[in-house]
Amino acid sequence: MIGRLMGSVIERTPGVLLLDVSGVGYEVEISLTTSALLSEVEGPVVIHTHLVVRDDAHLLYGFATLEEREMFRTLIRVNGVGPKMALGILSGLDAEAFARAVLNDDLKSLTALPGVGKKTAERLIIEMRDKVEMLDASLKDTASVAPVDINEDAESALIGLGYKPQEAARAIAQVEDPAEDVETLIRQALKVLMNK
Repeated sequence: MIGRLMGSVIERTPGVLLLDVSGVGYEVEISLTTSALLSEVEGPVVIHTHLVVRDDAHLLYGFATLEEREMFRTLIRVNGVGPKMALGILSGLDAEAFARAVLNDDLKSLTALPGVGKKTAERLIIEMRDKVEMLDASLKDTASVAPVDINEDAESALIGLGYKPQEAARAIAQVEDPAEDVETLIRQALKVLMNK
């Protein structure tokens, strides 16, 4: 099983990334969430992968974070949900938003996802509820104990993209005009890392 790739992006199209790893081009199917996270990265990127072997093809699915990959792996275990649908779900909602939709019985949000009808949405709520409850509990604990530290979150995201903890911390410290949200801070830190 190919669990992780690190390389340079050769081509980027919606939903597909062509990654050069030591001269070999890997075609990796990605969610729109991963695509957005990687959109400003120009140097080497780290993609957490899941390989699906079929009679007619070997398909590689890639994710910017381990959490998204774990949610994908959990989704494809649900009856009637294949890799394409799981990727579509994670393109419409990130892993945390999907977990909240399941826990809140939010059929409207789930049926708005590509390929998800009412019956599939109901099945997702029933089969995924206990699997996402632990994630939700940990999020609630974090929210009630302390305010969100965007520097810490941004640093974790950069580490998830393959940067060393020291590199990530240095890049965040070098951001001249710190952002008020995590996504913007990550983009600014990535620019610092790319300019080295």
